[in-house]
Amino acid sequence: MRPNVLLIVTDHWPAALLGATGHPAIHTPTVNQLCRNGVRFTNCYSEHPVCLPARRTLMTGTTARKHGDRRFQPRLEMPDMPTLAQTFRDAGYQAYAVGKTHTYPQRDRIGFDDVQLDDEGRTLYGVTDDYEIFLGDKGYLGRQFGHGMSNNAYQMTPWHLPEEVHATNWATDTLARTIRRRDPTRPAFWYLGYRHPHPPLVPPQRFLDRYNGVELDKTFVGDWAKDVSALPYHLQGVAARGTYTEREAADARRAFYALCTHIDQQIGALIGTIREEGVLDDTIIMFTSDHGDMLGNHNMWAKQTFYEWSACVPMVLVGTANCRRTGFSRADDRLVGLQDVMPTLLDLAGIDAPESVEGRSMVGGERRETLYGEFGEVGHCSRMLRNETHKLIYYPVGNVFHLFDLENDPDEMTNLADEPASANILEHMKGALMKELYGSDLAWIEGETFVGEPARTYHPGPNRGLSLTRGHQWPVPPINPKGDMNFFPEAPEDWDGSV
Repeated sequence: MRPNVLLIVTDHWPAALLGATGHPAIHTPTVNQLCRNGVRFTNCYSEHPVCLPARRTLMTGTTARKHGDRRFQPRLEMPDMPTLAQTFRDAGYQAYAVGKTHTYPQRDRIGFDDVQLDDEGRTLYGVTDDYEIFLGDKGYLGRQFGHGMSNNAYQMTPWHLPEEVHATNWATDTLARTIRRRDPTRPAFWYLGYRHPHPPLVPPQRFLDRYNGVELDKTFVGDWAKDVSALPYHLQGVAARGTYTEREAADARRAFYALCTHIDQQIGALIGTIREEGVLDDTIIMFTSDHGDMLGNHNMWAKQTFYEWSACVPMVLVGTANCRRTGFSRADDRLVGLQDVMPTLLDLAGIDAPESVEGRSMVGGERRETLYGEFGEVGHCSRMLRNETHKLIYYPVGNVFHLFDLENDPDEMTNLADEPASANILEHMKGALMKELYGSDLAWIEGETFVGEPARTYHPGPNRGLSLTRGHQWPVPPINPKGDMNFFPEAPEDWDGSV
């Protein structure tokens, strides 16, 4: 029989946050063991580091050029093309998903036989998800956000309900039950979408306690990032989110790490279920994330940038027992992206990828010379080109380039774009980046020269929605056409808030 496939996708998990990378504080023993049992790809990037575009790429094997979303369009339906789940089903697999899929409409199964949905309480689009229904059945109707923390801010508090009803536990337990109820005559594709460590930062207390007395790594800020007013327009907007005291920032990092450790432990429990079912040796396991989180580095929080902690994500692949194509205890430094998830898993399962797929299998000898990334279209936008040694980031507003030598400067502390010694590599990478641009981006080019758009200053405005904080979920909140996330609240240029 063909192998089973388990795809685990977290939300906001930077590649650096694994014990296997040598991180000094994070505790991830289960994922570390997965690394020893398979291969860890050290240069995996989210081509569009924000939730919806990244997940479209992961589920279709295509980039925004084809699937149509590089901005974050929460009411955009999935494109009419084969998905990862549908392709497995067409090949005779049973396909089940649990957790966060982040689609619209919310009950779009995107090819799965069934989806047990955790949509983070986004009732504004008209759906009460399965996790909320579960909480109601357990006697906690409408109380998942009783902790008072925002879904996109970095205050923290311990989880306020029993640990067994935490979203991480629910997702694990629900998929474990799905696995036990599988059809034993057919192979299975299982997708597990954990909503965390994405805020709200609400780990169970015992995982917070795990970091008591642990010296956490400090945030780092490159010289290029210290003067916020000198940053490109988009980065000024990102930096405006960082309104946290030193204590709050330290607490946020501790809670974020605790959420990661909680997930790690639950992955161990799930693998235990697969082992006890007697199918572990016949199961391929992949662990990754839709994007990372800056966590205060370079004075930035969250995602939507192409710096390492936002765009570089974990990618761990474990083959079936004695799989010579994946090996074990390996680190692979080739450039890969979320577009490669679909063709890789299909390849290992012996299934041809649909013609629509742009990605390539991560197993085998093929290597990219460059990987392209894009976020946004108007104002808040940036483009990235990564080669084997360097990364180029382009901000059209202001026509600004950032260039980093990641071999010698992995924390991106020094911008080389204005260094005469880097002029040749800069021009080479600008030429390669120019070939990737399309659509409205072509207005940023005149002949063979980048001209971009006039520079602008970002004027932080009031964050009236408290970064999309949620309220009580019972009675179920109504459909709310004004409820979409405003990532960059900005005030009019001529108003500083004074009266």
